[in-house]
Amino acid sequence: MEDNLQEARRYLNNAKEILREKARKEGDHYQDKKYVRLAGHAAYSGVLIALDGLLGKKKGRKSVEWYQENLRKVDRKALDTFNSIYEILHLYMAYDGVKNVNVSKEGLREAEVLIDWIETRTAA
Repeated sequence: MEDNLQEARRYLNNAKEILREKARKEGDHYQDKKYVRLAGHAAYSGVLIALDGLLGKKKGRKSVEWYQENLRKVDRKALDTFNSIYEILHLYMAYDGVKNVNVSKEGLREAEVLIDWIETRTAA
């Protein structure tokens, strides 16, 4: 599990670095949609890696519904956080390339909250 958490944090740090170094922030918006998409994908992947450590491995690709169903059994508040992460990091950033800096900040903050929650949950 420790490896999953370290890897998840590495993905999150990569996402922050992509936004900081490549997305070209001007005011409240990034200028390069491509790097917003890359950052969103990296951060979302990190969250999934952390969740895999908590929920266990399943053969093959897992759907967002699989994560939602299994997280619902563990903690409904964490499920709410995951749903926000899915919308912000995966849909808004990774797919749509939403260039608003505050949207990205909130998605990354939520990802950190969930990863921290997973860490405390698995440490107990």
